[in-house]
Amino acid sequence: MREHIEASSELSLRPWAATDVAAVTEAFAEPLMRWQLPRPVDSPADARRWLADRSERWATGSDFSFAVVDRGDAVLGGVTVGSIDLRHGVGQVSYWTAAPARGRGVATHGCRALAAWAFGDLGLFRLELGHRVGNRASCRVAGAAGFAVEGLQRQRLRYDGVRYDVETHARLASDPAPADERPDGRWAERPDGR
Repeated sequence: MREHIEASSELSLRPWAATDVAAVTEAFAEPLMRWQLPRPVDSPADARRWLADRSERWATGSDFSFAVVDRGDAVLGGVTVGSIDLRHGVGQVSYWTAAPARGRGVATHGCRALAAWAFGDLGLFRLELGHRVGNRASCRVAGAAGFAVEGLQRQRLRYDGVRYDVETHARLASDPAPADERPDGRWAERPDGR
């Protein structure tokens, strides 16, 4: 099973490392990111716990989380396939992008590379993801990464006491690749880098 995956000419995926403490602390300090986690990451100690959890889940095969990094190994975001059910060949995909890297195709490149890896290296057949209704950026990432809209989960998430509907998407190993995805799972570069 590969641990390093090329996502584009400028981006790759790699397992999280102990040296990512500062990047994780900084990314999750942003208010938009803070409420995405079950427990806040408010300090380097919290980031070390978050990273240790990623490593433990990788070791048990329950979740595979990757940092999306540039050629200089700077962390720009993260992608995960988790809740893996090998019997049915199903996994749950999630992704995030650090604020300074948003709008540059980081999540889309990461999701496409993760999907190709999950289908090829893990042998999964179906990948699912969901996002809050109204989160247009996440919906664009899902669509560009080849995940088809499947439905709506009413009031699925709760943040700060408010319930949110979730739009669900899925991609099957048998689905055609997105139009600009290469056969090796990498995304063909567009002139604008997205």
